[in-house]
Amino acid sequence: MALIDDYLSTIQPELINTARLFGIQELPPDLRLEAREMGGEYIITFSQGDTQTTGQAPIPLDEDPRLRELHQKRAARRLCKQTLYDFYRQRTGVHPPWGSLTGVRPTHLMLEALGQGLSEEAAVQRLMTDFDVTREKVELLAQVARVQRSMPAPGDEWMDVYIGIPFCTTRCAYCSFSSGEIGNGKLVAPYMTALAREMRAGQEILRESGRRLRAVYVGGGTPTALPEKEFEQLMVGMMEAFPGAMEYTVEAGRPDTITRSKLRAIREAGVGRISINPQTMNDQTLRVIGRAHTAQQVREAYALAREESIPHINMDVIAGLPGEGIPEFTHTMEEALRLRPESLTVHTLAIKRSSPFGERQTAVRLKQRSEAEAPSAQLPAAEIAAEMVRLGRDTAGQLGLRPYYLYKQKYMAGNLENTGYALPGHECVYNVDIMEETSHILALGAGGISKRIYPEEGHIGRAPNVSNIENYVARVEEMIQRKRELFLT
Repeated sequence: MALIDDYLSTIQPELINTARLFGIQELPPDLRLEAREMGGEYIITFSQGDTQTTGQAPIPLDEDPRLRELHQKRAARRLCKQTLYDFYRQRTGVHPPWGSLTGVRPTHLMLEALGQGLSEEAAVQRLMTDFDVTREKVELLAQVARVQRSMPAPGDEWMDVYIGIPFCTTRCAYCSFSSGEIGNGKLVAPYMTALAREMRAGQEILRESGRRLRAVYVGGGTPTALPEKEFEQLMVGMMEAFPGAMEYTVEAGRPDTITRSKLRAIREAGVGRISINPQTMNDQTLRVIGRAHTAQQVREAYALAREESIPHINMDVIAGLPGEGIPEFTHTMEEALRLRPESLTVHTLAIKRSSPFGERQTAVRLKQRSEAEAPSAQLPAAEIAAEMVRLGRDTAGQLGLRPYYLYKQKYMAGNLENTGYALPGHECVYNVDIMEETSHILALGAGGISKRIYPEEGHIGRAPNVSNIENYVARVEEMIQRKRELFLT
């Protein structure tokens, strides 16, 4: 009893996330939780007024005491969240598309079931029964798992490298990443000097760890926001430090930062995959979300990349942007069909507190709360966002793309998902690794988080770099030491 009582007192945020699936932002004060152990099972009961729901699950009894405690906590957490879900499902009659799943990586559960020897249909039935996920979403997970199992397998002998460039021309209103506007460029030179030092150290860490290089991903920010000279130096330095990866990706997300010389530097470095991300092909929306480019610039950037023989272009779009309905999203999908990217990622708008949209919403809520008004700044209606996501899936199918990775975020429109689609053989290994947390990640640059996977313990060790650019420059040796301790001790 002590273990379950003590542990359940720490998962209040996860219970709130479950309640939010039903539009309930905070747990009501009269909601009661009773937890007990009986006959080798955990028994959880939630009650409020005349409604009561009870769930039970076996208590794991692993021989290894460390694994036993880990698995018992996991079982108690799952049962508590599932029982609260069942309680609100009964009370409201609402059926969220992802059922009781609030985690960001639902593909894990499908892969876990298949790894236990279940057939695909049996795995589908398990997730529908255990987590109340709709068949549409579980079948999407099955497709993703099918593709992932055909890709090069991860393992302890491999390591990915992430290189972060924390500069953008402007900051998108939905963005919560650690990046800043490039401004007058005064931070570029000192940042690139510090990054070059960390890249050389990263090369040594990779070699001393005895691991093989799997994938290299240059992200941001917007790497192509760098001036041409610094960008070309980055490409050369990257290949000198990290040659021989099975895959290289460079985000060229903002079309207004792309030039012919940068594309040539990418191609000459041997990079096979870039991202040119419009997010929307509607100029009015681009202005609203703070992107300083037009839809025509997206078209021109794609044409230029094709002229320079870039073999793989990824396109990111966002369903549920402010002011957009089905006609606007349909227009973006029609443009995607014309541009024919090798991969397409369909995101659903998620408003995070640290983004300009999130800060704006928080200010609005506080003002309205003080005036006793109902909040007016809301995510798009769930049914509209869901239809946009279906349009994205249909467009991917028309392009011959298949889903290969998927993840969820908090505060997403309609409790939906982000899905990456790609032509067969064009799947991004790094995207799968980072989302499924199946590979070690050596992360370089401001805001990067290095990860070491401990599969036997179900644990991930982390070594974060500071996000502030000036602090990163001043403390780069400390950042290097953090990674040496993570990977070499």
